[in-house]
Amino acid sequence: MSGLLCLCRQGFEPELAAELSERAAYANVAGYARTQRNDGYVVFVTEEGAALSKALSWRSLIFARQKLQVLAELPQLDAADRITPIIAALQGQQRFGDMWVEHPDSDEGKPLAGLARAFGNALRPALRKAGLLTDKPNTGLPRLHIVFVDGRHAFVCVADTRDSAPWPLGIPRLKLLPDAPSRSALKLDEALLTLMTPEERELLVKPGMRAADLGAAPGGWTWVLTRQHVKVISVDNGPLREHVLETGLVEHLRADGFHWQPETPLDWMVCDMVEQPRRVAERMATWFREGWCKHAIFNLKLPMKKRWDETRLCLELFQEQAGKPLHLRAKQLYHDREEITVLASPLR
Repeated sequence: MSGLLCLCRQGFEPELAAELSERAAYANVAGYARTQRNDGYVVFVTEEGAALSKALSWRSLIFARQKLQVLAELPQLDAADRITPIIAALQGQQRFGDMWVEHPDSDEGKPLAGLARAFGNALRPALRKAGLLTDKPNTGLPRLHIVFVDGRHAFVCVADTRDSAPWPLGIPRLKLLPDAPSRSALKLDEALLTLMTPEERELLVKPGMRAADLGAAPGGWTWVLTRQHVKVISVDNGPLREHVLETGLVEHLRADGFHWQPETPLDWMVCDMVEQPRRVAERMATWFREGWCKHAIFNLKLPMKKRWDETRLCLELFQEQAGKPLHLRAKQLYHDREEITVLASPLR
């Protein structure tokens, strides 16, 4: 078969399927999405898998943690010999620079972690013997992915290392440091890693920049920014953790983050307030329309139903009301739940 295999948060398969279907239609690629709720992945079946992969970059997909091009689907593997059919499916392929064995991040997929580790150790030497895998990892070559969805059913896939998540399962392994004020700090850490390239981070997040954190208490996102040596105006009627204030980089204003505005333009605005997503989108657009910030990262809390429709509506509303051309990237991050995280920036 040909197509794309995309991993996602369990329960968000319908949203990812709708996104892939709509984006494929815009790219004039015929096909259909195949999935079941709670599988943790979606397959978009098409005869133009390579073309669709080029049209849909990983960073542009909102609900996909990982994007892979399918080379073969093996639904009836023999547990006594899974390696032979995989090698056979790869005949005619060029060498790969690395190989990952993975599984969906779902209730049914997580128990496959042990199989993935053991099988990866057995498959690597077989691939090298067949001339299909380099002796050492080479990021200049495509990366092979074997994705088990059960013990006998696997997808053989390939990823462009420049256009895919650089972490197995599409999940960055972030550690919550002891002095983090809240777990929400992981969301902004992940957003900075996922929504920007290393080159963009170096260019756009510099020591001495000035930012506002709307709805800052208890200070998780402010703390992340101070670790980048950014000066932060933390806006919230609630208290911040004392050690965040002690950095010397934070000014705490007890005010409503939804109505406050800065006296002078800032480099950054970040916002993780619990509010209706359309209202947040409109307020974020006001910041750009009025020139109060250059760049922003904000969260949109999604409803329980029609989440793809709401996502599309909110992003369109934001772009319409921002009053200037902006480059948007949005992702449902691993550390997000019923929400997506948006980067808005004049990156170009």
